[in-house]
Amino acid sequence: MGRAAEMLGVTPAFLRSLDTARLIVPQRSAGGHRRYSRYQLRLAQRARDLVDEGTPLEAACRIIILEDQLAEAQRINARLRHDRAAPQDPS
Repeated sequence: MGRAAEMLGVTPAFLRSLDTARLIVPQRSAGGHRRYSRYQLRLAQRARDLVDEGTPLEAACRIIILEDQLAEAQRINARLRHDRAAPQDPS
């Protein structure tokens, strides 16, 4: 956790608060240390940016979750549009 906090320029307490808010739930090593994926670190960086802009942490977490849901819906829509535009096999 210390290395992740250092990389992001935040405190370990900030990362723990993201875990408590359920924005990111890191894996645990055999020794119980938190291990963050690159995706989780990107989410933590986005949360830090929002908090630095004055957004309360709880609101920042909700914004990030909604942004993530919107991006997923857009990916699904694009795939469906692509599938609909593809020529159909007549057999």
